[in-house]
Amino acid sequence: MPIFDAARSPRLEAIRHENVRAAALNIGEVLSELKDEFPRVTASKIRFLEDRGLIIPQRTSAGYRKYSASDVSRLRFILSVQRDQYLPLKVIKDHLDAIDRGEAPAALPGGAPTAPQAVNSDMVEAVDRHSRPVSLAELQGLTGASEELVHELVNFGLVEPESGKFDAHCVRVTKSAVDLSNHGIEPRHLRQFRTAAEREFSLIESIIGADLKKPEVSARARATEEAQEISRQCLELHEALVQRAISQLDR
Repeated sequence: MPIFDAARSPRLEAIRHENVRAAALNIGEVLSELKDEFPRVTASKIRFLEDRGLIIPQRTSAGYRKYSASDVSRLRFILSVQRDQYLPLKVIKDHLDAIDRGEAPAALPGGAPTAPQAVNSDMVEAVDRHSRPVSLAELQGLTGASEELVHELVNFGLVEPESGKFDAHCVRVTKSAVDLSNHGIEPRHLRQFRTAAEREFSLIESIIGADLKKPEVSARARATEEAQEISRQCLELHEALVQRAISQLDR
């Protein structure tokens, strides 16, 4: 008669994974999740994988790492193929990057399973909260941009990656650039938008500058709020002027 293994009980396993999904984990909690299957994994190992761009955890405002259920699933895949297939990290990363771009890469050597999809609603939500920068491959997966298009956007100063990662603003700019490219508008044509944005920000900065110089936190918060409101009104004015010009087309 088979011996009941509580650690492998489907019900307990489902509860355990549900708990992982319920909240982001710190690195110690991630190690606890992985220790039964990968007893030799360490915090240094996970940080090494992060340094190599195989995993990008969220960061709190204080800079602490927080790992989602998708991150834990991704770590399981990486550690599994390393242990079972002896694959180099570059091969694993190339495979994951292809999946992040929304592609269907060929199976890894040794018949390793396909990795779980990394671009999902959890990641999109994290990006929208400005808490999770993304890699080039993830940026491509989120926006449908080609690597060439992203490089052009970088060269023209329309997106500015930091340490090879792209924030939520970069994602929005890239998505807009992809949509505009369908109308034949290339990144070089978009430089005027950057110039206009810089001029608009200079105007806003001149208005809120006095509050920005004050040491009180409340003054800076008030300045930021006013800047947002001015920006919204500028965008409404811009749209009204463009729409007025378009309305003349059918006259």
